[in-house]
Amino acid sequence: MVKNMKKVSLLISVLLISITALQAQKTVTFKYGANPEDSIKCIENLNGFRTYYTQKDYQKAYEYWQDLVNACPRSWSALFSYSQNMFDNLIKDEEDSVRKERLIDSLLWSYQVRHIHFPENFSEGSGFGFQGYNLMRYRRRTDYAKAYDLFVKSIDMEKEKSQPTILDYYMRTAEIMLKMNKDTTYIIEAYERASEPIDLAIENAYKQYEKQLAELAVLDSLREANRISAVDYEKKFKLASEDTARQMKLVDNYQKTMTNIELIFMPYAPCSVLEKVYAVKLAENKSNITVVGKIVRTMSKAGCVDSPVFMEGLSLYHEQNPAAFSAFLLGNSSLKAKEYDKAIGYYQQAISLYETNESKVMAYFLMASCYQLKNEYSRARSAAQEALRINPNFGRAYILIGQLYAYSASQCNTDGALPYATSWAAADKFHRAMAVDSSVASDARAALAGLTYPSEGDKNMRALKAGDSYRVGCWIQENTTVR
Repeated sequence: MVKNMKKVSLLISVLLISITALQAQKTVTFKYGANPEDSIKCIENLNGFRTYYTQKDYQKAYEYWQDLVNACPRSWSALFSYSQNMFDNLIKDEEDSVRKERLIDSLLWSYQVRHIHFPENFSEGSGFGFQGYNLMRYRRRTDYAKAYDLFVKSIDMEKEKSQPTILDYYMRTAEIMLKMNKDTTYIIEAYERASEPIDLAIENAYKQYEKQLAELAVLDSLREANRISAVDYEKKFKLASEDTARQMKLVDNYQKTMTNIELIFMPYAPCSVLEKVYAVKLAENKSNITVVGKIVRTMSKAGCVDSPVFMEGLSLYHEQNPAAFSAFLLGNSSLKAKEYDKAIGYYQQAISLYETNESKVMAYFLMASCYQLKNEYSRARSAAQEALRINPNFGRAYILIGQLYAYSASQCNTDGALPYATSWAAADKFHRAMAVDSSVASDARAALAGLTYPSEGDKNMRALKAGDSYRVGCWIQENTTVR
């Protein structure tokens, strides 16, 4: 009897949700109500919802929320943006299983309709994504396949606007689909689908970041020329600074998501598996540049760059659609093959095609490495300095320049120069590397330990003592400090 009563109660709950959904999805032309009386009631309910939501009395807030989404769903967009937090707390505290399921249904429904009432605030694609997200949180055991389909639909619609959380949960769901269906293609396709939007989102964030940096530079020049008031300067500086911080936070979030995705992906897709899957896919899609690009990107991220399938795909892609990322990868391949001039050409091409300065840093650094291996030290330093101009905290570039100076000891010990004075200049760079980039500290210390400094006798002959300034000549032409 109790069991039957629960079934009836659940059926009634589902019917109520369905009726509510149908009512809310009707075309609503008013904001607060269809008539003055309804508007007054709507505003009263809004005040009640705000009050109880702010007080974290989510049960009372929910009662007002139900009336609002039925009577005046266009009154306030926060009815939908606040719903996730409200329902999470209600679901957490609800002990009755039937009522808990009803709350989950209401939460899912809010994501189904929010874009209808506030298309300027919410997209249909993001709604699909958050439905999948909540199915995985609350109904993982039964609805993972439905969640997977919702994630696919969401990411295909949202592309680089996809939220990091959605991309992360999509990959987790793909892993479940793989285990349930014993099919590796789920995880490979999920990685392809999720990684490309992340790359684009990071690139777009850097574009906005660099745009704001340029605006900050303009603001500073206007201030120096007294062409902007202190009040306007502070106001605009604050807005631009906040946006740059926001863009860097976005980059950080997407990079963390990418790391999580790769941790899920790698165990299931070693190079042997990718090679087997992609050999067939490449043979069938040689003229499909989109498919070829996904193959190349995925194999590159997985570290399968020595694979013949990867190299064939990379060559095909670059021939049909030369891009910064393909030029960069071809540069890496040429560098590995010790074809340094060829590698330099590809890195230069990549630099010319990249749309953000941040993307160019590694290309400049690897180009510097090529010049270093060719014993063209001055060109190597110039390329490394370009990398540092973009990212002054790139410690590896300082280490490379320091190595150039250290390696120049023999060629610069001519015409009465102080033997091994180049090591002082090299030490400056190694110390600078440690100061700006803790990740290279151990390498910088090892490089310092390997330096040979001028002897005491040679220093005494020139009346040099510790702390004196010294000009290192040769091709280096830098001031340093006597040690």
